[in-house]
Amino acid sequence: MDKKQTSGIGFFQKYLTVWVILCMATGVLIGKFLPAVPGFLGQFEYANVSIPTAILIWVMIYPMMMKVDFQSIKNVGKNPKGLYVTWTANWLIKPFTMYALASFFLYVVFKNFITPDLAKEYLAGAILLGAAPCTAMVFVWSTLTKGDPAYTVVQVATNDLIILVAFIPIVKFLLGVSNVSVPWDTLILSVVLFVVIPLVAGILTRLFVTKRKGLQHFEEKFLPKFDGATTTGLLLMLILLFAFQGKTILSNPLHIILIAIPLTIQTFLIFFISYIPCKWLKLPHNIAAPAGMIGASNFFELSVAVAIALFGMNSPAALATTVGVLTEVPIMLVLVKIANNTKHWFPKPKTK
Repeated sequence: MDKKQTSGIGFFQKYLTVWVILCMATGVLIGKFLPAVPGFLGQFEYANVSIPTAILIWVMIYPMMMKVDFQSIKNVGKNPKGLYVTWTANWLIKPFTMYALASFFLYVVFKNFITPDLAKEYLAGAILLGAAPCTAMVFVWSTLTKGDPAYTVVQVATNDLIILVAFIPIVKFLLGVSNVSVPWDTLILSVVLFVVIPLVAGILTRLFVTKRKGLQHFEEKFLPKFDGATTTGLLLMLILLFAFQGKTILSNPLHIILIAIPLTIQTFLIFFISYIPCKWLKLPHNIAAPAGMIGASNFFELSVAVAIALFGMNSPAALATTVGVLTEVPIMLVLVKIANNTKHWFPKPKTK
């Protein structure tokens, strides 16, 4: 990956996989040698939701929601073909291919390495990843592929709204098919806590600040103040998660690689399921590339949060969603390179 191609990605984002590995090591060491720490933090729960984890996830998700301009939705009617591809791939295909691939690998290919009970929980984590398309990092991937920023905002904004109505029934259905029973109230509470509240807070903050000081101040002065908070929240949450997961990881280190295999295949599959139809529809590359990136990447912050709320901090399901964080950046950078190297497949965008 050359310097020009990675210029749109920040230092932390570029090396996210490295930070995740360091957090994994730190968390596992805390869990093994300082078990009183996760034991103490585990006491702070309400309705099966870890309060420390909820705070850290709000710190991560709230700034992401502020970045999305929901007023852009009025532009949905402009070149809707790209949106149809995005919506179809994300909501009618992606959750179900994730279920199929994860089931095949966990229950069939890896049956000699993973017990059926563990496979069922890992599958639950994979389902949560598959049902939550990217809402934040996709701005980075769009920048790296020179995607149309205005169009990307519309794609992300509409996906955020679809999550509100589609995430719960899709997750409930696929977990039910997987023989995993989860209560409706916990699932609904999770979405309210980790999507609705930060979404509303982000919209209100954006409206308030832009009304008082203007859009330029909001984007150039106000938003950057939260970059450190998002990074800190993610790193601390991962350390906490791996502290609870230490025993599981030390007893099943191979499982992280095994979980990563179907997640990786799914990422490439969904990218091409979105990207190639854009070629057939003769859409320009600056719309096709973000369409592929949104489906390929995941809203892993939401997936991890819901896995913890539904199954607990030390659950195999939560571990599976964390593997999604581990694999995200290196795979997406490969897809960025593929998208940039196939730009000639697409017609040039019309000049105004």
